[in-house]
Amino acid sequence: MELQIEDSELVRDYISGDEKALEILIHRHNQRITSFIYSKVLDRDVTEDIFQDTFIKVIKTLKKGSYSEEGKFLPWVMRIAHNLIIDHFRKNKRMPMFEGNEDFNIFSVIGDDKLNAEKQLIKDQIDTDLRELIEELPDDQKEVLIMRIYKDMSFKEISENTGVSINTALGRMRYALINLRKIIEKHNIVLTH
Repeated sequence: MELQIEDSELVRDYISGDEKALEILIHRHNQRITSFIYSKVLDRDVTEDIFQDTFIKVIKTLKKGSYSEEGKFLPWVMRIAHNLIIDHFRKNKRMPMFEGNEDFNIFSVIGDDKLNAEKQLIKDQIDTDLRELIEELPDDQKEVLIMRIYKDMSFKEISENTGVSINTALGRMRYALINLRKIIEKHNIVLTH
């Protein structure tokens, strides 16, 4: 049985000049970090970019000697990734902006992650179930629905990307929703939390 080297030891080895140690760390946490990023941005290319930017930042911080998260490597990397995701949305103006007023409640913006863990699990399960249902749709309807819902594209953009008229794209979206409802009813699926 192979003994697994602790993250903190690999970080120390990398700082001491062992490039292979970083490769092991990236390989070890690749899946979790990539899944986390993808769950927020829902775009493979953006996920790849943010993943690479995350590790560029990790490398710079380690090389500068300013890393001090002893034994907490993964949470530290996840925080970096999370901040880069927020930067991505800010750059693309897709982050909701909150104006301050006397009714403003900071708790409506910032939730306690621990309290929301159960809700997040339920939401993730619903998202997974929904994606499986979408797979049952005809390709043309599935394509339009994914572009509209997951990629936040306008019907004009969908029309340009698929080479069909805006009316055809609207029709496919309508049929996709009708068919999804039928599939949900047929399987008696509950998609609420």
